[in-house]
Amino acid sequence: MAVLMDHLISWMIAVPFLGIATLAFIRDEEWIRRVAFGATMVELALSLLLWGNFDFTRQGMQFVERVEWMPTFNIQYAVGVDGISILLVLLTTLLCPLCVLCSWTAVATRVRAFMSLILLVEGAMMVVFTALDLFLFFMLWEITMIPMYFMIILWGGPGRIAAGLKFALYSLTGSLLMLVGILGLYLEGGYTYDLLVLSEQTYSSTTQFWLFLAFFLAFAIKMPMVPFHTWLPDAHSEAPTAGSVILAGVLLKMGGYGFLRFCLPIFPDASEQFAPFILWLSVLAIVYGGYMALAQSDLKKLVAYSSISHMGFVTLGIFVFNSQGIQGAILQMFNHGVTTGALFMAVGQLYDRTHSRSIQDYGGLHKPMPRFVALFCLFSVASFGLPGTCNFIGEFLVLVGTSSDSFVKVLLAMGGIVLAASYMLWMLQRVVLGQARTPVVSRLPDLNWRETATMIPLVVIVLWVGLYPAPFLNVMDASVSALIQHTTGGHSAAQLALGP
Repeated sequence: MAVLMDHLISWMIAVPFLGIATLAFIRDEEWIRRVAFGATMVELALSLLLWGNFDFTRQGMQFVERVEWMPTFNIQYAVGVDGISILLVLLTTLLCPLCVLCSWTAVATRVRAFMSLILLVEGAMMVVFTALDLFLFFMLWEITMIPMYFMIILWGGPGRIAAGLKFALYSLTGSLLMLVGILGLYLEGGYTYDLLVLSEQTYSSTTQFWLFLAFFLAFAIKMPMVPFHTWLPDAHSEAPTAGSVILAGVLLKMGGYGFLRFCLPIFPDASEQFAPFILWLSVLAIVYGGYMALAQSDLKKLVAYSSISHMGFVTLGIFVFNSQGIQGAILQMFNHGVTTGALFMAVGQLYDRTHSRSIQDYGGLHKPMPRFVALFCLFSVASFGLPGTCNFIGEFLVLVGTSSDSFVKVLLAMGGIVLAASYMLWMLQRVVLGQARTPVVSRLPDLNWRETATMIPLVVIVLWVGLYPAPFLNVMDASVSALIQHTTGGHSAAQLALGP
């Protein structure tokens, strides 16, 4: 047990890759699915062990492991977690077994390859959210693009090739910009890739400006922020269900995590300088995403544009530089992964039955599919932040944090919430209520036990965070306080209002 705890993060990184190696020797497709599900469940168990042994009262990194990798270039295998990253680790390990379950019958060709890609993206994300060395971070950041690209072009819809290429080109552009920033930071920071060392150093205003810009553009493309968002609706609409869940639930969070891990602590003055511009872009994303979602007739595109709006709340909370805003942003990343992942799974369950994502093809689903409708309605109202559900807590904290910066931004962001309620309720009215459009829809089978089991964990999370968010807020409190103190203390950013 001591060996496991001393190298717990390394085991969490290794398990998905061991799962991939095991799948290479299995021919039976049913056993391929079982082994992939087993590997993701082991990963989830390890993340719960990590959560259970994490000291919520301590600042700084925990479960740190360091091994010299390329000493000539000061490159290390260095990993660790704090209160900011542990929630994203937990989110990743929660969604991946559900992705295996929702693909159990939906993916019938090249099953081994598809399950291997799910495990590959899980292992890569474990490194991205725990890496303390920039070289290691960048390597696995790049690798996360590969599974998503192949999921889109091999198992996607009719426009999959164009959507996959667009996703790859945007991702590569962001990665190249980040590589420039990493090399500049390496040269300016004393020839080290150690994130903790680089965070403690002071850089000139010019250096901060240009390096912040490189990192900001990379993370803005990944989130994606307006106007770097155009790849997202195409990628979501063409990706298979599991691909959309991974993309919305996990990969988009890499951008927000990058802002918190790199931009704020390493470039505090540049963060303050760019903050007004980023805050207005965030408000624009909230309103624009909601407005575009209101105009969609495709279920997947509606959920995709809602993601742009929700991620606007994340950047809004991060760049107000106070504890309410940042805690709300981190919680919103977690909540968005849960609710949007659940909505994509629900759309996938409908698509498996009818092979249509058009809203006008449905109607009257409350009669043939009562279990599905109950879950779909819960996730839909959670998405626009109904009190008692998870998104309400995250959005409320972000708005409280933003009120110390500008009440106008709060009012505009609340307009985005009104738009979210409009498009979600309008979608529910057309899909769930009324009469079925066709005889086929009126006879659709309800969720089976596997589909129901896929959704139940997400129901628990939605209600748990909505009704009792204290455990999720407590886990990040010390780390967020340390981040704010480090970002604002001793720098001009200290002039910013920190709220009550």
